[in-house]
Amino acid sequence: MATAPNPAGLAYGLIAYCIWGFFPLYFHQLAHVSPMDILSNRAAWAFVFVGLLLTLRGRWHQVRAVFLTPRHLASLALAALLVGSNWLVFLWAVANQQVVASSLGYFLTPLVNVLLGLLVLKERLNRLEWIAVALAVVAIGNEIIALGSLPWVSLFLAATFGTYGLVRKQVPVDAISGLWLETLAMLPVCLLYALWMAQSGHAVFAGGDLSTNALLAGAGVLTALPLMAFAAATQRLDLATVGMLMYINPTLQFVTAIWVFGEPLQTARLFSFALIWCGLFVFSWSAWRKYRAAG
Repeated sequence: MATAPNPAGLAYGLIAYCIWGFFPLYFHQLAHVSPMDILSNRAAWAFVFVGLLLTLRGRWHQVRAVFLTPRHLASLALAALLVGSNWLVFLWAVANQQVVASSLGYFLTPLVNVLLGLLVLKERLNRLEWIAVALAVVAIGNEIIALGSLPWVSLFLAATFGTYGLVRKQVPVDAISGLWLETLAMLPVCLLYALWMAQSGHAVFAGGDLSTNALLAGAGVLTALPLMAFAAATQRLDLATVGMLMYINPTLQFVTAIWVFGEPLQTARLFSFALIWCGLFVFSWSAWRKYRAAG
């Protein structure tokens, strides 16, 4: 039988998803910096900050264990490619007033996870899950027909983050150690980009004013903090509760886009969101029934 959620777990979950949900507000302050510059700084500062955390916690033995398993290293390199490209497109969306599209992508992610479970893990979907997936497909079709273009930002964010989660599950390493290794894998690309830009006189690292440099360094810290809170939440909460909290992130992004950034919301796109929300309700109901049955 289901038990009452752990208060500390709920607090950690709310902290994690609220920080992620308010990311657009933070990165909007860096709209004058190119997305690739932000990504490079974010990866570099996260690498440094998480390295300090690993030292303080005495967790380097977990990192060394991954280095002794080439298959796990390869999986984390793939995870780095997926999450790095996800970050880059998200940053582009914030800089180009596409936060509504990014929120739609993160709303789609749980349904992408269901599809990946079907296609990759050969999981069987029940009737409610098929209905949820069908509603998502109709929503994407509505975007293409009504708005006249493929919602590539939404689809890319959902696909990369969903696939990242699938790959990351295969590697038995904690979130913080995994993030350090992922940012390590990103660093060569970021450093090559910085060297390339230096040829034209542009400094990627510490090339802005004091406030810009502080925000760029803070982006690395903000990358790690919600992951730490999320890891603490998953240790204390059942998966059904974690799954319900997951919708806080795209909801806050959606609210920020409409009421803070003033992005337009066409009636056709609102219909797409309505279909996705219905699909998520059906999916959540199915997940809750499974949880109750298992309990």
